[in-house]
Amino acid sequence: MAVVSPFRALRYDAARVGDLGTVVAPPYDVISRAQQDALYARSPWNVVRLILPREPEREASAARTLRAWIASGVLALDAEPALYFYSQEFSLSDGSRHCRDGVLCRLGLEEFSSGVVRPHERTFPGPKADQLALLRATGAYLSPIFGLYARPRERLREVAGVAGSPLLEIAEEHGEVHRLWRVTDAAAVAQVASALSGETIFIADGHHRYETALVYRAERGAEGPSSILAFLSNMEEPGLVVLPTHRLLRVPLRLSLADFEARLRESFAVAPLPRGSRPAGSIDVVLPDRRVRVHPQAAALARIAALPPTVRALDVAVLHGSLLEPILGIAPGDLEFTHEDAEAFEAVDSGRATAAFLLNPPSVATVRAVCLAGELMPEKSTYFYPKLASGLVFDLAARPPSVG
Repeated sequence: MAVVSPFRALRYDAARVGDLGTVVAPPYDVISRAQQDALYARSPWNVVRLILPREPEREASAARTLRAWIASGVLALDAEPALYFYSQEFSLSDGSRHCRDGVLCRLGLEEFSSGVVRPHERTFPGPKADQLALLRATGAYLSPIFGLYARPRERLREVAGVAGSPLLEIAEEHGEVHRLWRVTDAAAVAQVASALSGETIFIADGHHRYETALVYRAERGAEGPSSILAFLSNMEEPGLVVLPTHRLLRVPLRLSLADFEARLRESFAVAPLPRGSRPAGSIDVVLPDRRVRVHPQAAALARIAALPPTVRALDVAVLHGSLLEPILGIAPGDLEFTHEDAEAFEAVDSGRATAAFLLNPPSVATVRAVCLAGELMPEKSTYFYPKLASGLVFDLAARPPSVG
């Protein structure tokens, strides 16, 4: 069963740091070098100094900073355990406004073999090593993972009894608004925990951090944490948005453009790239001198026939298994990623990428089906938008007693 429990959050003291909007940041893995510098300049207490320090010996620097902020009162523990209802209001590129709700809590750590918590995509070893070093040094969960569950026709806001003014509200300059309520009522906390106890939790974002927490728990033995900081949202929420994750090739094609298109035509139907959205089952290929839309044919589908049905139906599986790997010899490390069509086109036009491959986003239902089948998508298959803000709450659940 999924174990959801309240916790005493470590939070910024607004009286000491001022505008809370200056201290939050996106998750570490989407922060560019330029963004890192801008976040450092925004506030001496910005959370980037914990989650992505630029100082030498980053993990030791983060640990020193965390200890100093706790000692000085920049960060302080809330007086009592709580769940934290977190609502994000945001806009999409078409101008439409949306709202995604969820709850920040402690989620019991479970091995994937139990089926209680399920991953949906493969992970890279490098980020896991980095996150493990950071967790060992700080003994704290600095950002939540993002988990989904499925409870049709139920709104978490109503289950948690959320009403009234939020504990905090942060409006960012690009229009995103973060609101946080503290839920301390015992009946409401118990109702949320009970509602989620029978649910399967699907990891939407934070696979590296979840796997790292499992390793850290094993290392610590009896002192290891039994939970992880998590944001849980109902996949039936209307504000749940998945954007595509396009691939940018940052190494040479290894084929001439003409030879590459000829190889494509052996396995794909190839047509000039039309205007408008991509239909299901299509991949757009952007090259320096041409842009085409490709649909897999028998030869392409044969290359991924051994994959489970839920996986081989994915555009990303077709791209990697039938195009990038067999035709171009491309490995995941040769790629960069973006969820913006415009950035993909600009990267090729500017020469920053030698090619771009634009995909359709998988549906939430597809992600759930892959998880339930016990399968994994390729790395960076989904981009749940928007990203959760880091810096709203921290959890010391992973801190061994000797550290305090």
